Amino acid sequence: MAAEGWIWLWRWGWGRRCPGRPGLPGPGPGPTTPLLLLLFLGPVAADITDGNSEHLKREHSLIKPYQGVGSSSMPLWDFQGSTILTSQYVRLTPDERSKEGSIWNHQPCFLKDWEMHVHFKVHGTGKKNLHGDGIALWYTRDRLVPGPVFGSKDNFHGLAIFLDTYPNDETTERVFPYISVMVNNGSLSYDHSKDGRWTELAGCTADFRNREHDTFLAVRYSRGRLTVMTDLEDKNEWKNCIDITGVRLPTGYYFGASAGTGDLSDNHDIISMKLFQLMVEHTPDEENIDWTKIEPSVNFLKSPKGTCVQPLLAWVAWRGARPGASLGKYLWSTCPCLVQLWLWLWPGLLDQQSVLISSCVSTCVCCFLHSVLG
Repeated sequence: MAAEGWIWLWRWGWGRRCPGRPGLPGPGPGPTTPLLLLLFLGPVAADITDGNSEHLKREHSLIKPYQGVGSSSMPLWDFQGSTILTSQYVRLTPDERSKEGSIWNHQPCFLKDWEMHVHFKVHGTGKKNLHGDGIALWYTRDRLVPGPVFGSKDNFHGLAIFLDTYPNDETTERVFPYISVMVNNGSLSYDHSKDGRWTELAGCTADFRNREHDTFLAVRYSRGRLTVMTDLEDKNEWKNCIDITGVRLPTGYYFGASAGTGDLSDNHDIISMKLFQLMVEHTPDEENIDWTKIEPSVNFLKSPKGTCVQPLLAWVAWRGARPGASLGKYLWSTCPCLVQLWLWLWPGLLDQQSVLISSCVSTCVCCFLHSVLG
């Protein structure tokens, strides 16, 4: 398809939060600053919800006064761990050490195209870099399973968006708080010591902690395109954070949110989670697919850092820590993944591509080119 490739795109899809509906961040049709993106694009959905209540799926939404939360008569949401319910917010963890909590929708979601708006607040008494750990938003096969990844299980199946407030990797160049995305088919483990660096699809710095005003995040999934936007500046408009294509997610998974604290802590609050159905037309072939049988995957992958620069900077840091070390030794240390490169190129295993393989391939190829080209 000639229209699909590396092109410059002026994109207008995300706008201001809809006026007249306090607390509801909805991408509206009003004017907005164009986002100039350089992307490898597949088909892009044109019809985007404007946040109208007619598109709101209440069975998948958490809205004050939180009717149906933990109720046997209306079991829409279940919570566990340190989670407490108040009239104004759902607190996943208090500002105390070694706490884990989560809240999960009781109903599986069978929408092919959706958009989740999350009103949240992360706050505490800890000063710079003396707080943690953050919130995770989930769309996964399993629910209510505690674990080490922000209070939920590792090796999950589905999608995770991490709102990470503490840099565990002291050598990282990231600026925290940091938002990142991970898609997993159960084969990948989230590495806390590296802040999920090698399983990250994309990410951005986002200063959402201890803000005096409301903070919002939106996640949109439509026809393989995953977009994450933030509204953190109290300007009533969205800011681009993540926009990637080629994401495959099944239907029938569960939405949830979790948080965890360790030696450092914070209050992690969810005020609302509102799910909207996107009205998108699909081809007959797409309609005939059993979407419940799709395996979470990403068909088009880039290095988690996007370019060759980061692997080369990693080599510089590696060499600086080991005087006399050569690029060849670094290449050798990183390229057991060449075995995975072979598997990645094997036709019968194309559907088993993973972010880990992509990062290894990018590192190896970039280092090789650097050594050849000088």
